Amino acid sequence: MFYKNVPEGQEPIRVHFERQIKRIQRDVLRMGALVERSCCLAREALFDRNLAAADQIRKLDKKIDRLYKQIELDCVNLIALQSPVAQDLRLLSALMQLVRDLERIGDYAQNLGDVAVQLFPYPESPHLGKIQQMFDRCRAMLALSLESLSDLNAELGLDVRQRDDVVDSDYETLYNLLARQKDVKGMIEPIVLQVLIIRHLERMADHAANIGKRVAYIVTGKR
Repeated sequence: MFYKNVPEGQEPIRVHFERQIKRIQRDVLRMGALVERSCCLAREALFDRNLAAADQIRKLDKKIDRLYKQIELDCVNLIALQSPVAQDLRLLSALMQLVRDLERIGDYAQNLGDVAVQLFPYPESPHLGKIQQMFDRCRAMLALSLESLSDLNAELGLDVRQRDDVVDSDYETLYNLLARQKDVKGMIEPIVLQVLIIRHLERMADHAANIGKRVAYIVTGKR
């Protein structure tokens, strides 16, 4: 995608280098698909009260972690062994940061699955609908960030960043509803768990926004 005007005599090396980069890019997108799946399962666990989904997230998270470590190692090896030019180095360094964001989103999805298990014995919260709306906005941000990565679309990547403001507003609204309740009857654990949910979602949105920014940097070279 980036590679033109290769000096004579360097074509075989360059072709091999391009293939390695494309393989890394495919692995990053595969990791993104696994993270998206984890988020879908977290949604099922929380809002459909499907505890089997929470178990599946744990298995997926191990795959995500393995893929993350492999991608990071592949990027480091490519940088060390191939001495990439500035544009290639920008791509590889951004991908290394980007997969860290994906790995963190996967961790938060697993945390949400664990919270779903803890919430299961309690009656459904009246605030669950608003929390679900916040969750769906986060999922949409992740999907958009991965689309921007797949297409290397800088404008789409920056659009993800703008959507983060809405999720931040959701967080503030829900935090005020949950944390400032008066005369709470019964256990406070469900309230604490719901505050934890929205905190995880807010952080997931931040990482999705980071992915969008990193895609824009890959394409434009501007931070």
